[in-house]
Amino acid sequence: MTNVETSSPILATVPLGPQWQTLDPFLFCAHHDDAYPPGNGSLAPAASLAGRAIGNDFSDKDGWSMYHGSSIPGFPQHPHRGFETITFARRGNIDHSDSMGATARFGRGDVQWMTAGRGIVHSEMFPLVDTESANHTELFQVWLNLPAADKMVEPYFTMFWAEDIPLVRTAGGGTVTVIAGQYGEVSSLTPPPNSWAARDESNIAFLHVVLPAGASASLEEASTDATRVAYQFVGEHLEVDGHRVAGRTGAQLVPDQQLELANPGPNPVEILVLQGRPIGEPVAKYGPFVMNTDAEIQQAFDDYQRTQFGGWPWPADGPAHDAEAERFAVHADGRRESPPAVT
Repeated sequence: MTNVETSSPILATVPLGPQWQTLDPFLFCAHHDDAYPPGNGSLAPAASLAGRAIGNDFSDKDGWSMYHGSSIPGFPQHPHRGFETITFARRGNIDHSDSMGATARFGRGDVQWMTAGRGIVHSEMFPLVDTESANHTELFQVWLNLPAADKMVEPYFTMFWAEDIPLVRTAGGGTVTVIAGQYGEVSSLTPPPNSWAARDESNIAFLHVVLPAGASASLEEASTDATRVAYQFVGEHLEVDGHRVAGRTGAQLVPDQQLELANPGPNPVEILVLQGRPIGEPVAKYGPFVMNTDAEIQQAFDDYQRTQFGGWPWPADGPAHDAEAERFAVHADGRRESPPAVT
């Protein structure tokens, strides 16, 4: 991040690409925004895949990528250990399957929170269910670290349905979706039991802020040792206590002051805010594993090669549900849930 003058509440800034730089306790945030074409009836693109590195396509050719999918876009089975993924799906569908036997289809504002802990294998596929029009798919995936004491906990999977996630309307005319932590008097849904976010002292917040033209929202002061970054991913610019932040920019903010985020422009602004007290431990990362030492990374590879973290119970590496399937989740214990009915 680039440092900013000391009199500003903005400590540093960084331009935004598809993968955003984050600060402890977060590891990174990936923003996938794909304008997929209509589907071909088999959940794959009704378009030529010529010129794409199938199985490793991050090209954004024609405004979309196949990623590691060879037919259906997405990420077929792959392992994780030592951290958590928080996936905020804004548009489209995500089909999840994992080595615990859990599976789901979610999207349209839902959040999936998965604690990898001692080891899990999962897939995340983006089925193109609409054969008549575009399948716009957009999601954010945040990697949240686990402290050493919790890196080998049991894996855990949960869903936050969009209908249940708290939405706050600010006095300044904005809205704040409270994915984790607290905004004013409103608390998020309960995070997984072994998450860093489950600890009162973590001061974690994961907020989605929408500011129409002329709107504003306040951020309450956090602990002095917390990190706080506001990522403006939609809109021309943002003002933080009157200090301008350009569009497509992440701004590290002072944590221990109440700050006002304002949109002085004519078009809407959208922001993700990630805040938390640092874990403050050594981080060793390699591919899908995040531990504290290089020796632990090697052990993660050895364990995965030996056990496959329990094995893959699905008939395909990247399972996807029928086009007609609605949003749902089936947990490892067989419990099935669906989003609440809207009355």
